[in-house]
Amino acid sequence: MNNKKFTPLSAQRCRDEGRKFTMMSVYDYPTAKAAESAGIDALLVGDSLAMTVLGHADTISLTLDEMIHHVKAVARAADRAMVVADMPFLSYQVSIPDAISNAGRCLKEGRADAVKLEGGKQNAPTLGAIHDAGIPVMAHIGLTPQSAGQLGGMKVQGKSLEGARALIEDALALENAGAFAVLMECVPAEVAALVHQRLRVPTISYGAGPACDAQGLVAADVLGLFDLFLPKFSKRYANIGEQIRQAFQAYRDEVMSGAFPGREHQYALPEEVAHALAAELDKSPD
Repeated sequence: MNNKKFTPLSAQRCRDEGRKFTMMSVYDYPTAKAAESAGIDALLVGDSLAMTVLGHADTISLTLDEMIHHVKAVARAADRAMVVADMPFLSYQVSIPDAISNAGRCLKEGRADAVKLEGGKQNAPTLGAIHDAGIPVMAHIGLTPQSAGQLGGMKVQGKSLEGARALIEDALALENAGAFAVLMECVPAEVAALVHQRLRVPTISYGAGPACDAQGLVAADVLGLFDLFLPKFSKRYANIGEQIRQAFQAYRDEVMSGAFPGREHQYALPEEVAHALAAELDKSPD
C-alpha cells in the first residue's frame, strides 16, 4: 500500500490514469484509524454524523463547532488518507465572507485537507470564492440532505429529463468554479455516467453507479452500526451493531448472576499485608 499522502492532486491522477479510489464517511478516531489502516484513500466527515452519531433527526441540526470537533478526531488518525470536512447547514449559505471563514476553520482548527459543499450551480460563486482563498473544495450534487425539504424528501435526483439536464449543468458550473471533485448522491447510474463523461475532475459516487472515479459509503452502514434505515446504494459488510448489543447483554447477565468479575479480573492484596491488616483490625476497638 502506498503511504504517500492522498490529496486532491492524487484524486486527479487517479482520474487521469483511469484508476479507482475509495472514500468512506467516518466520524471518530478509532473508525478513522481502521479505515486508514485498510487503505481507504479519502475520509469524509459527513454531516450524517448528526444522525448516525449524535442522534439528531436530520442533518441540519449539526453545528460547525460539532463538525470541527469530529474532524479533529478523524484528522489525528489520518496520516495518509485525505480528510474532507462537510460544511454544515448555514455555515456557507449566509454570505461568502462567512463561508470562507468557516471553511478556513475546518482546515485551521479541524486540520481537514479539504471541505465539501452541498448544492448546485447556485452555489458556484461561494465555492469559487472558497477555492480562490486557497481552500480545496469538493462539490456535492444530486440528493443534498441539507435541502431535502426543497427536493421533496430523501429521494433519487435526476430521474426526469429536466432533472438530469440540471445535474449536468450543476456539475459543469461547479467544476468551472474550482471544485477539485464532484460527489453525486442518489443519482441514476446512467445520469452519473453522463456527468462523469463531461467533467475533467474526479467524480465520486454515493449511490451514483459504477462509472465514477471513486465509490463512497458511510462507515456506520458498512459496519451495521446504524439501523434506522439502510440506503439502497449502501452495502452492509458486517453487523457489528448486533455484536455490540450481544456483548453488552452478556456483560449485564454476568453482573446480575455474579459471574463477573471473576478472580482473573480482581487485584489481589499481598498475603502478608492481608494478615497484618487483619491483625491490626482485630486489635481495634469496635
